Amino acid sequence: MKKWLLVIRAPFLPLSVVLAFLGACIAWYESKEYGGSFDMGYAWLAFLGLLLAHISVDVLNEYFDYKSGVDLKTQRTPFSGGSGALPSGLITPKQALWLGVGTLLAIVPIGIYFSMVQGWLLVPLLVVAAAFIVLYTPFILKVGWPEWAPGLGMGALPVLGAYFIQTGEYTLTAVIACIPSGILVHNLLLLNEFPDVEADTTAKRRTLPIAIGKEKASIVYSVLTGIVYLWIIGGVVAGQMPILSLLGLLTLPLAIKAIRGARKHQDMTTLVPAMTNNVLVVLLTQLLMGIGYILAGVF
Repeated sequence: MKKWLLVIRAPFLPLSVVLAFLGACIAWYESKEYGGSFDMGYAWLAFLGLLLAHISVDVLNEYFDYKSGVDLKTQRTPFSGGSGALPSGLITPKQALWLGVGTLLAIVPIGIYFSMVQGWLLVPLLVVAAAFIVLYTPFILKVGWPEWAPGLGMGALPVLGAYFIQTGEYTLTAVIACIPSGILVHNLLLLNEFPDVEADTTAKRRTLPIAIGKEKASIVYSVLTGIVYLWIIGGVVAGQMPILSLLGLLTLPLAIKAIRGARKHQDMTTLVPAMTNNVLVVLLTQLLMGIGYILAGVF
């Protein structure tokens, strides 16, 4: 069991939890505020689908990293460099490939079901998400600025999808609410790429730290992190998000620590704690926003 938990990168899976949670919370809040239904069974099934998608993209990334040789060259940290399951021989590349493909195929009946009961407009979102899963490591990573893909595919779209599954529609308020998730997941990948620059270069990857250099990439990270908090404030001021979603701002001290560490990226003893704070910012900001939506619906 340990080897399978390792290859699916179990410590990273809480991201799926907070994404599904936030999307469901937005839908639940609107059902209380404007009338409508909320199905807890749908919420759990949507979470299962998102979890399978997350496992698929992580395992396929492990497979392609091993086949390209990147896994044998990375400077492994708790947040980057892969799990090490394939290089250590805990599982074979064939096993990893079958697991990645199998979890991807397992999503199909869930997607078909929700498309039938809630509407075909879910299909384009699912197709885009599936394309990101399959193409991310072998293709998208080799194009300049690939971080937008996980930001969209494992950030904004899951929140929007969890919302659609409850409401059967996409609304401006839901789109505005999912933007912070997209930026946060974009930045999660961005900062975690810093230690892998040398290894990723050998595989002809074009991550942002490679394409524009670590110094400029750290500035991009810092600016985007600030935009997350400004966006939440703006959403509330514009009346598109409830005032209690400002609970997400409570992670600002952690974000400042992450920014300071990113700006001192040359020192791994500073960068790794920054990566830790970045993970906490990504998870807790979305969790607190979701709690804010719940409290707003209750009170």
